[in-house]
Amino acid sequence: MTTKDPMKSFVSVMAATLVLEVIVVLLALPVVAKLGDGLATWQGVLVGALALALLLTCAFLRRPWGMWVAAGLQLVMIACWFAVVALGVLGLVFGLVWAALLWMRHDVAKRMAEGRLPSQQTD
Repeated sequence: MTTKDPMKSFVSVMAATLVLEVIVVLLALPVVAKLGDGLATWQGVLVGALALALLLTCAFLRRPWGMWVAAGLQLVMIACWFAVVALGVLGLVFGLVWAALLWMRHDVAKRMAEGRLPSQQTD
């Protein structure tokens, strides 16, 4: 019987969250086009660059610092409030999601260290 590493599942959850976030951030493009200065301005480039950075971060989630880069991008999104309000709101929402993910990861790591995970129990 092989034991599963619960931390590997968190990488998948975090990657899925980032992909979902990329889709939602790209949905801010019509907002910039309609309410902002247009897609060809620095606001449109900011939204595109942020979506690209989120997508590229998926490749680094297996590294120890990858999840902190993803969490740091949430702070960048919140700081974008002054450029595109929609990005700031999305930063707050996804910042809460990332805070919950990091808390759950910490809780699983603590339980794993204590040997309290169901996969660590023997009959």
